[in-house]
Amino acid sequence: MYFLVDARKSVNAGFKAGFDREGVSSFSLSPEEFTSWIESASRSDLDAVQGFLLGDFDERARCASAIRRQSRAPIIALADSRSLEQTLVLFDAGIDDVLPKPVHVREILARAEAIWRRVNGAPEPAPDCAVADPEEPQGGTTPPRPERLKVFFDGRDPEIDGAPVSLPRRERHILEFLVRNRGRRVTKTQLFNGVYGVYSDGVEESVVEGHVSKLRKKLAHALGHDPIEAKRYIGYTYVG
Repeated sequence: MYFLVDARKSVNAGFKAGFDREGVSSFSLSPEEFTSWIESASRSDLDAVQGFLLGDFDERARCASAIRRQSRAPIIALADSRSLEQTLVLFDAGIDDVLPKPVHVREILARAEAIWRRVNGAPEPAPDCAVADPEEPQGGTTPPRPERLKVFFDGRDPEIDGAPVSLPRRERHILEFLVRNRGRRVTKTQLFNGVYGVYSDGVEESVVEGHVSKLRKKLAHALGHDPIEAKRYIGYTYVG
């Protein structure tokens, strides 16, 4: 879920429509509403946010500082006009990137994911990302094999062995969320909040189980093994 903050409803609505077109959940508030929310938000709500997008408003440096005290998620500011002085102020406040408008939502997603990997130490989703083969000797004589599954995080379908794998949006976003948290146990609630949004209405949390089941079957068929470890009542872990 991405959080949009701007005093102008038209800006929030425009970017929310862009996120919706990419199948990415988002939620928008005015700066005043957001300041109140960030100070009282629960840890589970904060953990569901994959990125904060701040429009061009007077108090956004203070807003960014409040975010950074509560969350490690990427913070991206939008600039209506270029200003070196203002950009430096925003970086000092803890903002990770400043993008001049207009900007496509897919670029925002890609930049946020690059920031997330750098800050949180997540594995790089590169095609030559090496992983050790447990069946190969570990004496340095055999080079590690490349990662077969590549996830892009910017609206593109994942690839297995260089070939695209067409997935419904929800399954793709679930895969991205699990890969982003590779090696960590993700509960059903965390997965639901991250993919559908904390404030989604009319959708039951149990829908996640069906999506994950279908995703695991497709990946297992293509890879020859199931890369997602599932434990009843505990959650899911992407193990690759």
